[in-house]
Amino acid sequence: MIHTKIVEVGIDEEERLYIIPASVTFPYIYREAMEVRWCPEKKYLYSPKLREWSYFHWYTQVISAVKKQSHQLQVCKETMWVNIPEELKEEILRLEIT
Repeated sequence: MIHTKIVEVGIDEEERLYIIPASVTFPYIYREAMEVRWCPEKKYLYSPKLREWSYFHWYTQVISAVKKQSHQLQVCKETMWVNIPEELKEEILRLEIT
């Protein structure tokens, strides 16, 4: 398993959760059939716009899809949070601790 820091977690202008990994790309993440996509222009993984699932659920889905490609994404103290409600940030940080 390759450990990679998360540079940024955010919600974009299209209301999709996104995660920017440090120095790794995932152009074939769609092959995992988990509705997670890679944006080559912005260099981030992203979820679809919310339907039934919460942003937290989509965060865990993105992390799971990346694990299927032998990578472990990890929040670090340098991770930036953009348009993320404090409650969601706390949920994600609690997940990282367990």
